[in-house]
Amino acid sequence: MKTALTVIYILTSVWAIGAIIYHGRRPSRSISWALAIIFLPYLGAALYYLFGMNRRKFKFFNTKEFDKRNKYTHPKISAQEKFLTHFDDDIRKERLNRLIETNSESTAKKGNSITALQDGGETFNVLFKAMEKAEKFIHVQYYILERGTLLDKMLELFKRKIREGLEVRIIYDSLGSYKLRGRPRKEFEDIGVKIYPIMPIRLTNLLFSLNFRNHRKIVIIDNKIAFTGGVNVSDKYISRKNELGKWKDIHLRLEGPIVNDLHLIFLKDYFFASNKEDFHIDDYLTEQQKAGNVNAQLVAGGPDSKHPTIMQQYLGMMNQAQESIRIANPYFVPGEAFLENLKIVAMEGVEIRLLVPKKSDSQAAKFAMLSHFEELLEVGVKIYFRDDFSHSKIMIVDDDLVSIGSGNFDIRSFELNYETNILIYNKEITTEMIGEFEKLCEKADLVTLERYQNRTIWLRFLEGLFKFFKPII
Repeated sequence: MKTALTVIYILTSVWAIGAIIYHGRRPSRSISWALAIIFLPYLGAALYYLFGMNRRKFKFFNTKEFDKRNKYTHPKISAQEKFLTHFDDDIRKERLNRLIETNSESTAKKGNSITALQDGGETFNVLFKAMEKAEKFIHVQYYILERGTLLDKMLELFKRKIREGLEVRIIYDSLGSYKLRGRPRKEFEDIGVKIYPIMPIRLTNLLFSLNFRNHRKIVIIDNKIAFTGGVNVSDKYISRKNELGKWKDIHLRLEGPIVNDLHLIFLKDYFFASNKEDFHIDDYLTEQQKAGNVNAQLVAGGPDSKHPTIMQQYLGMMNQAQESIRIANPYFVPGEAFLENLKIVAMEGVEIRLLVPKKSDSQAAKFAMLSHFEELLEVGVKIYFRDDFSHSKIMIVDDDLVSIGSGNFDIRSFELNYETNILIYNKEITTEMIGEFEKLCEKADLVTLERYQNRTIWLRFLEGLFKFFKPII
């Protein structure tokens, strides 16, 4: 028995180290994984298998199922070409447009109406009103569907709409909405909702199901109105009855041609989750009409994408900045390349402000985030601690570019999760978001370099410890 275990250990270790050498992208990360494999027998190789492998290079997502999903494409709607837009008079915007078109296969569209919803209460008030007016179908996708007042209200609303003859579909992340299994899910099934988990956690697909999550939040109503952003279905967004108080977050209400782009993402995910080959997108994607004057672009990416789409979007926006960059995010734990680029832009004279919550729902992520603050403060980045907990994911560049969505500034959103952001090329909306950002900064606690350098040895230790685990936080 002992001999067999030794052989297994040697074989798994050799395989894992060989994979690191052959497919490793960053030497520092490769060395860390190699040391973990050597000094943590069996466990180190298992952790690398689950969390460290470069899936894009291994092409684990080129299975028949994933290939089928990626071929699930937009029907040809020739009339929609009139909404395609280019920014010939603004090279900054045009470069971003080309980048997202290449890595996300979506182009900037004109003719949209976009409303920024500033918190969970406002989001759900607007959302439920729109759902009440639905005439054909309601399509829902969330990372978290959590039992409580909001989910109960949604269940009752769907029951009424299905009686009226509407179709209702729900997909949810099987890990994020883990408590939805069993009776809660059956309650939706019993009223006629077509509901499916995305990548359910099973031993047979542990490689995919454990570490790769669908973090998107999308609602489509009759293909006319769409919602996306950072808000999940949880009473945390409307109630203060938790240790962090009422969660703050930004969501978007959208009308116009961008609805088709966002709806296609839902339909592809639904097709994948339900495994229904007879599901036809032509039945649900229809020609859009002009709804406003906002230029916007969908940014969608995941572990099966050819490129790290969300990271490239944020880097692209950063590199087009001429005057200022404003970032609000609860989990600011990016990789070294992103941090170095941010420091370069700061040293070039671009004003950078980072707004993060003082409290966190993840202590590990909080300490990993804090580990980067000293080097950012040294190059002039202004960091603000807000007293309430904010779940928002926002990046504002100059006075005419803003991104709002589900993508955090961390390795998980960059490499492991399915995410959707909306990149908005519009001064009015950007000015609105800058105003809200500045109000929050005025109330927040500005962190100084001197003060931060005086933090305790214990805090420094925790920062270093959790910085090591950034790839899996």
